[in-house]
Amino acid sequence: MKRFLAIVSLIMLAASCSEKNPFLSEWNTPYGIPPFEQIKTGDYIPAIKKGIEEHQKELAAIIDNPETPNFANTIAAYDLSGQLLTKVSGVLFNLAETDADSTLNKVEDEANKLLTAHMDEIFMNKKFFERVKAVYDADQSHLDREQQMVLKKLYERFTRNGVALDEADQEEMKRINQALRDAQHKFGDNLLAESNAFKEKFGIPVSAYYEEMGSCPDRERRKAMFEAYSNRANHGDSLDNKAICLEILKLKAKKAKLLGFESFAAYQLDDKMAHDPQTVDSFLAEIMAAANAKTKEEVADMQKVMDQDIKAGLLPKGSKIEPWDWFYYAEKVRKAKYDLDEEQTKPYFKMENVRNGIFYAANLLYGINVEPLENAPKYNPEVDVFKVTDADGSLLGIFLTDYFPRSTKRGGAWMNNFRDQYVDKDGNEVRPIIVNVANFNAPTDSLPGLLTIDQVETMFHEFGHALHGLLTKCHYPSVSGTSVTRDFVETFSQFNENWAFQPEILAQYAKHYKTGEVIPDSLVAKILDARKFNQGFMTAELCAASILDMKWHELTEEQLEGIDIKAFEDKVCKDMGLIKEIIPRYRTTYFNHIFNSGYNAGYYGYLWSEVLDKDAFDYFVKQGIYDKAVASKFRKTFLEKGGSEEPMVLYEMFKGSQPDPKAMLRARGLIK
Repeated sequence: MKRFLAIVSLIMLAASCSEKNPFLSEWNTPYGIPPFEQIKTGDYIPAIKKGIEEHQKELAAIIDNPETPNFANTIAAYDLSGQLLTKVSGVLFNLAETDADSTLNKVEDEANKLLTAHMDEIFMNKKFFERVKAVYDADQSHLDREQQMVLKKLYERFTRNGVALDEADQEEMKRINQALRDAQHKFGDNLLAESNAFKEKFGIPVSAYYEEMGSCPDRERRKAMFEAYSNRANHGDSLDNKAICLEILKLKAKKAKLLGFESFAAYQLDDKMAHDPQTVDSFLAEIMAAANAKTKEEVADMQKVMDQDIKAGLLPKGSKIEPWDWFYYAEKVRKAKYDLDEEQTKPYFKMENVRNGIFYAANLLYGINVEPLENAPKYNPEVDVFKVTDADGSLLGIFLTDYFPRSTKRGGAWMNNFRDQYVDKDGNEVRPIIVNVANFNAPTDSLPGLLTIDQVETMFHEFGHALHGLLTKCHYPSVSGTSVTRDFVETFSQFNENWAFQPEILAQYAKHYKTGEVIPDSLVAKILDARKFNQGFMTAELCAASILDMKWHELTEEQLEGIDIKAFEDKVCKDMGLIKEIIPRYRTTYFNHIFNSGYNAGYYGYLWSEVLDKDAFDYFVKQGIYDKAVASKFRKTFLEKGGSEEPMVLYEMFKGSQPDPKAMLRARGLIK
């Protein structure tokens, strides 16, 4: 009997081992979409390890190549290497943000450890760098511009990752990178748990906070929500992020010092459009001054409405506008000034209709077509999949949307790639697989998903990123699509927002979810009239967060020692002149962009890019906003070229001049 059981166990084990890991074979799916239903949590780490093993062999072949280093045998060879790692990472890190559980979180953590160590080994490898440097130092005139940018990017990746450090400092850099990875992962886990706790306490997801604050008449509930929202991960318990934030900041400051920079901000900006902290600080200070002047007017307008509530006996005498009152009374002022109530507009903004609107606008401008892809693999039932083709019918890419909140999804909205666009070793063009993720108002038993005006803009925003990823026509993955500097990448997402409320486009998608009635012209006029409403607040909270980001990352390791987070925040806000009724859009302990994403010392990029976006849109307006030639030029100059040229060179190619630095302030109504 025991022998029989042993044989059965061996058979079962053999069967288990013989199960194919889907990452280790070609995907027989429509357009190479990941076969999500076949992928098991246990597949990721073995595939990551196999991918690292294969990549190491590819790298050894490059390094040991006896031929003289050149672009083809060194730079291009590296850029097209590591395909298995890219394949696994594209799935794992997308699902870890959108459809994770505790087991997948642990897998992500382990994968990050392996990949961090692997990348350190690559970009601290002096022999590999010698080959790259030999190509970089040689005559580059025979290379096309895209190849030169690929070369420049790879060379700088080495120099910015410590290849010139001695052995002891390299080991210290590796320790810092692993410690950063661990701390950032913990920060993200804590914030997700805090966001879920917020929903349990108040019955709404964090993504619905702004809308709820604008409509809730119960001042005590608003205060409680404000205090919970603005103190996420700041309660002194196991989910508190204060110590983690300081650890991350110290590690980054130490990293910058090792690499010869005065601060992490100086290191981070060295290869960006802005180039240095002083430029960013001056840029933000000018915006903040204009925003502060406007916010004082906005507070005065709201106080007048609050005074009416005091007279009516709804509030105690002497009540003043507080941070938890802003959205509620701003909404009252908007209704009074523009006769605009979001409850009037939301029925016309059914999610599916708005999505049709972003597709219509893209067709109108760029001639592309988007159609549902039936029976395509999905990682979650809420995901929709689309095929995107050009005017001539050729494939541009696959586009996924995932728009509603889940407890397994982090907050916010973003675009990402499951697969990049590039040309493979055999000369075949690989088209991208792009996803847009958001946390919009979810359907209920009685209502479809109806969006706010802000959520409509967000959908257009994220599809702007998607267009950047879908329309790209590069040869090398390191520069395709959104692989541009952080202070340039938001240009195209924000540019796409300009089309959300154009009357001609609204007429195509803004239809009442019950009657099918097109949004009336009178309501469109109200939306357009109110576009610049509350822009003092919107600009101030965004700019304040950008300044807070910069000030944290301008500190040295020594200056961070023993610092009190709240006291530092308070001083930064006071120095920038932020009025007490407003807090930064993100406070330190839940500022995911700068502690668990790539926007550290880079959050200013939204405002920086908006200057380019608004100036480009002004150019469209002058030429005709639906002018085919201008739209084609925009597509070919920006959306197709990715990071294959320097940002300002591309901008001047498009417009013929540098952008007007006042364009953003005018568009927001902060100056005339």
